[in-house]
Amino acid sequence: MHAILAEPRGFCAGVVRAIDIVERALELYGPPVYVLHEIVHNRHVVDDLRARGAVFVETVDEIPPGARAIFSAHGVADSVVEAAAARGLKSIDATCPLVTKVHGQAQRYAAQDYDVVIVGHTGHPEVEGTRGSVKGRVHVVGEPHEVADLVVKDPARVAYVTQTTLSLDDTRDVIDALKKRFPAARGPDTNDICYATQNRQNAVKALLGDIDVLLVVGSRSSSNSNRLREVGERAGLPSYLVSDASGLDRAWFAPDNRIGITAGASTPQRLVDGVLERLRDWGLTATRSQAGIAEETIFRLPPELARPDRGRLPADLR
Repeated sequence: MHAILAEPRGFCAGVVRAIDIVERALELYGPPVYVLHEIVHNRHVVDDLRARGAVFVETVDEIPPGARAIFSAHGVADSVVEAAAARGLKSIDATCPLVTKVHGQAQRYAAQDYDVVIVGHTGHPEVEGTRGSVKGRVHVVGEPHEVADLVVKDPARVAYVTQTTLSLDDTRDVIDALKKRFPAARGPDTNDICYATQNRQNAVKALLGDIDVLLVVGSRSSSNSNRLREVGERAGLPSYLVSDASGLDRAWFAPDNRIGITAGASTPQRLVDGVLERLRDWGLTATRSQAGIAEETIFRLPPELARPDRGRLPADLR
């Protein structure tokens, strides 16, 4: 067997920033630091930060008044920000800047009296955060057939934004359905789709003709990790999503397989390394990296957490 590592894979700039925010807050203020929801969708990352003193909660009410609170990379609704202020929390916003951009787009459309359609998955933290940031008429659509059920104030004033952990491929059918029913519908340019999500899916597509099996290392709760597996599945390849090496099944592989390996945007490289180590035990003899895009984006920390080496990678990537 031999393996080809997709490039890029793993942590994106928004995830690096969010994890660094929690680490930096623990350094500056000491534990406990409270984090609303999982900072990113990866159990290993969350468990590591929990061991250092981060306390993960599901509601603002679980955070003691006056404590330090961090909002996750997925963003939160305005009502959450207001509830945190009412409890006197010292809040730090770890929302990915690309998600913040989507909030701004949706808010501008709403201010112009558009019905705002969020293309994404109902219940996903990012979608609920975006929905809750809009003061006006807002709808969530995840599948093309749902467009027919939309009830809007003015069919000529419909606008859409997209969940960042989807890609252009994921959203194309829904957007086409929106434009067919509402020809004047407005939305972001394709270059406003999250660069990291699109890059990782493009890298997997480039591998498809060279591999027999696709492995995606990532959490089952991670939207972008699930979408990566679906890229392989749609191409007819055996495609598996595992959170770490313990999720591998030897029956998935034949002795001469070419294995493509990628990782979701919230997956640390050490988990990919663990998968490779297990595969070597099972007969993997060669590994190479795909020629791909080198991502150089860095998002700055909030001013209160600024450090001289801002943008550094978490310890397990250095």
